[in-house]
Amino acid sequence: MKIPQYIAILAVTAVGLTFDSCQKSLEIPAQGALSDQTLATRSGVDALLTGAYAALDGQQYVNSSAQNLSGSDAWQASPSNWTYGSIAGGEAHKGSDGSDQPAVDAIAKFTADASNGFFNGKWRTVYEGVNRTNSTLRLLAQAKDVTDADRASFSAQARFLRGHYYFELKKMWNNVPWIDETVETAAANAQANTEDIWPKIEADFKYAMDNLPATQSDVGRVNKWAAATYLAKAYLYEHKFAEAKALFDQVISSGVTSNGLKYALVTKYHDNFDAATENNSESVFAIQMVANDGTGTIANANQGDMLNFPYGNSPFRCCGFFQPSQDLANSYRTDATGLPYVDEYNSHPVKNDQGVASNQPFTPDAGTLDPRIDWTIGRRGIPYLDWGNHPGADWIRSPGQTYAGPYSPKKNIYMQATQDQYADNHSWAPGTAINLNVIRFADVLLMAAETEAQLGNFEQAQTYVNLVRARAANPVNFVYKYANDAAPLSGYSTTPAANYKIAVYPAGKFAGLGKDGALKAIYFERKLELATEGHRFFDLVRWGTAETTLNAFFTYESTVTTDIRGGHFTAGKNDYYPIPQRQIDLSTSSGKSSLTQNPGYN
Repeated sequence: MKIPQYIAILAVTAVGLTFDSCQKSLEIPAQGALSDQTLATRSGVDALLTGAYAALDGQQYVNSSAQNLSGSDAWQASPSNWTYGSIAGGEAHKGSDGSDQPAVDAIAKFTADASNGFFNGKWRTVYEGVNRTNSTLRLLAQAKDVTDADRASFSAQARFLRGHYYFELKKMWNNVPWIDETVETAAANAQANTEDIWPKIEADFKYAMDNLPATQSDVGRVNKWAAATYLAKAYLYEHKFAEAKALFDQVISSGVTSNGLKYALVTKYHDNFDAATENNSESVFAIQMVANDGTGTIANANQGDMLNFPYGNSPFRCCGFFQPSQDLANSYRTDATGLPYVDEYNSHPVKNDQGVASNQPFTPDAGTLDPRIDWTIGRRGIPYLDWGNHPGADWIRSPGQTYAGPYSPKKNIYMQATQDQYADNHSWAPGTAINLNVIRFADVLLMAAETEAQLGNFEQAQTYVNLVRARAANPVNFVYKYANDAAPLSGYSTTPAANYKIAVYPAGKFAGLGKDGALKAIYFERKLELATEGHRFFDLVRWGTAETTLNAFFTYESTVTTDIRGGHFTAGKNDYYPIPQRQIDLSTSSGKSSLTQNPGYN
């Protein structure tokens, strides 16, 4: 079967393809394609479905074994969307220095055009996932030895995954071609991108919700509640608030994780970002990662975020990217009552060590802060997990910290105590076994709060937000000083590392704020809770606040760093990224492309 070029689909041929969530290894011959006859069996379909899951990590489109081994271009298609969601959303800078991966700087400033290679890398990789789901469904229809129950399960899992891949494409580009298992290969290149695909995304998630079991025996396989949540999220993006509320109500009251746990916030915030405590009650849909899997590569250890570790004299070797912004740090300032400065947070900046050498004295900010700052942002003088106090400039790649600021990322960092198990050092940059949370329960609660506020149910909206804030306010979620700074692995003291003060909203607060005020508080809570998890840019666009928020970010942050000076967001253009020029060229026949470029990029 010839595969259409413009969506860059490959046969499922990776060696040792691992579905990490259930610890099963699928051996498939390399550099070749198995026949339809061979695959049109229960075991063949299950293998194809495993391949569709494997594509979730964004690293399945490779041009050569060398590229796979080096991790080259892995970050272009990272499913964490650290570039497209967080950097473009003002939560972080590209980091490193100006000479490394300059294509990200253009994305951050909204000066990138259709020739930017990052867009093509993301496009072709996500469509690889689409192809794998379609191949599964196509061969499932031919398989004769599949029970009705297995057929429904395989189909529902494949359609959930296809819904996920198309959701990624939709929020990135809006106008994308829909190609499913009914489209003949020869016709795939000719599919236009002028149809709104939301109804088809809805249909895939609805089918998955109706046909998946409430629990799965294999951790990581999707279930009924993950599908219901994703369908509700699609409704939220479409502003179908009543439909979204009905599903969020079900998930919050009845939903269970794939391994049978009732959905709930975990007590410790950081348990969502530690490989030792993942797949917990907060995990609704997570991409499974594994380190040291026997392949001799970091292929299954989150290559997409391999650049995002402190550099310089740090213990991580590479590469100094993904530095949280000062704007984000300031967001964690709290007032005398423990509430955030939603409207004026940049008027209360958090003290930083920019321009202060690591061998010079520095005292961290003494003002009141939301403790989530120190589980999200690595800042000088504060414990960097169990690696010791962050030393400041010595871990920042750019001299003087002027290019991208003084901070380091934290949620993707493995623990020193368990690095032998959960870090993967088979490549030139680190890999990690920390799962990537696509949807966690705190996200569900905040999406549900948003729907309630949109529908005028302010008390319920506030209840959901306060659940999230109450978890953060639990002293177990404070970062504590080490008992001995010289030996951080010896444990922590009982002295908080900063002046943490956070409170829930008082009774009736959201009702008093009214709809606009309540929504603003909810939007800000999403920023605090989900920072650097790849949501921010897409949230700003769907809220219609991207232009105001991001241009204010450029104005403020340009006084702090040099990298994003000249950045500007234009509504009606930058809401979506340009269709990759490479894809337009590949879909061109007789001088006409089947793909229409997004507005403003011609």
